[in-house]
Amino acid sequence: MRTVVHHRPKSSVRELVETLIMAGIMAALIMTFVARAYTVNGESMLPTLHHGERLLVDKLSYRFTEPKRGDIVVFKYPANPKEQFIKRIIGVPGDLVSVQNGIVYVNGVALAEDYITAPARIGFREQRVPEGAYFVLGDNRNNSEDSRFSGVGFVPRENIVGRALWRYWPLTEVSVMHRPEIFAEL
Repeated sequence: MRTVVHHRPKSSVRELVETLIMAGIMAALIMTFVARAYTVNGESMLPTLHHGERLLVDKLSYRFTEPKRGDIVVFKYPANPKEQFIKRIIGVPGDLVSVQNGIVYVNGVALAEDYITAPARIGFREQRVPEGAYFVLGDNRNNSEDSRFSGVGFVPRENIVGRALWRYWPLTEVSVMHRPEIFAEL
């Protein structure tokens, strides 16, 4: 003898609502722990990133590895954590960094930066990057509020939201964000 179980079919409205709720929960989990879309606001990262471009920022990998020199990162602005900035990591904990006569030095080595718009007019006296913090600069050095200024200073590790992985808009500029080769040599 067979036992047959009958269930009432769900209404299409209920199925739609359940699907939307699950999609919302999944999106919230992904945005909180894995990745998030950001829109570039401003010109501090020219010529690498332009105002209005859209990026996918990886929020997961820095849970397992440390940020590296050359990474483009989104971080909470130390002077107002409700704001978020995007800059390039130049110095990691323990590095000696300075900006002299427009040239950036890391541990006494001058960086040959082919990704910047122009040499920095504003310098930075040599300092050691504290443990648990990073020295960041915008690629558009003369139009960037970055670690050279007291509002930003050395960025605490806990303020780093994630690493820019992929530019997905505009479609003509779709690309993966790569670390410049000069940082592999340091």
